[in-house]
Amino acid sequence: MGKKIVILNGSPRKAGNTAALIHFFTQGAESAGHTVQEFFLDGMNIHGCMGCFGGHSSRECPCVQKDDMDKIYPAVKECDVIILATPLYYWNMNGQIRTAIDRLFALEEGDGNLLRGHGRASALLMAAEGNGFDDVLRYYDNLLEHLRWKNLGHVLAGGNGDIGDIQGKPELQQAYDLGRSIS
Repeated sequence: MGKKIVILNGSPRKAGNTAALIHFFTQGAESAGHTVQEFFLDGMNIHGCMGCFGGHSSRECPCVQKDDMDKIYPAVKECDVIILATPLYYWNMNGQIRTAIDRLFALEEGDGNLLRGHGRASALLMAAEGNGFDDVLRYYDNLLEHLRWKNLGHVLAGGNGDIGDIQGKPELQQAYDLGRSIS
């Protein structure tokens, strides 16, 4: 039986290098019988976490803020795999995806933890101009440890500053293979 996969796409470019990784990953995952739902975060109205601890995980929309996270919460509650896809900005994930990750905390609050554990898994897809991935990998590993999600791995594509630089590079096949390998 296929897995439900949610992709949180933090890139501000709809047709950039991160999008290319997502495209190949999705092709691989769908060829293996999985269902993929992508959220292009830059095109969504998502506000930063207020740190109010007012969330209630059992509600359909658990956060007190009403914005486009209300579209993401139900998908995350139901999914088996969450893919974090983002360009590398200052040795970390960019602001679009970090804001969404912060807001997922509402699923950990209130009436039961609907984010941590539950047999979920995750993978990281990143494109970057440079190759300084050590800090973001440390953050990602710590995040997955906290959330108790299985780490399916990552595809880190450095040397891609301009749109299209990733074309023809082995990381695209790696993204496809990662999507195909999910079981």
